[in-house]
Amino acid sequence: SIVLEQVYDVTKFLDDHPGGDEVLLSATGKDATDDFEDVGHSSSARAMMDEFFVGEIDTATIPSKTTYTHPKQPHYNQDKTSEFIIKLLQFLVPLAILGVAVGIRFYTKSA
Repeated sequence: SIVLEQVYDVTKFLDDHPGGDEVLLSATGKDATDDFEDVGHSSSARAMMDEFFVGEIDTATIPSKTTYTHPKQPHYNQDKTSEFIIKLLQFLVPLAILGVAVGIRFYTKSA
């Protein structure tokens, strides 16, 4: 059985919508009939719908929802971490030796 749904493009109305554009954007890509009816739009608002009418779509042609799959996360690379530690030590060890040498020099001069 064919079930036709009406399709509207309200992009041009986003800035002028009294309820704000977020209300319209939250209804994007879905059947917003209940959302529209629950608010209780005026007859003039209903008349405006003709301006935004695009056409009808057979709901049987709409693909079923697919589940969102997360993109693959890069694996934690233990080797990269050890490389970082080695580079850090290559910087800190000479710095520590220099600090000890300056400390010894300062201590022996004052004594």
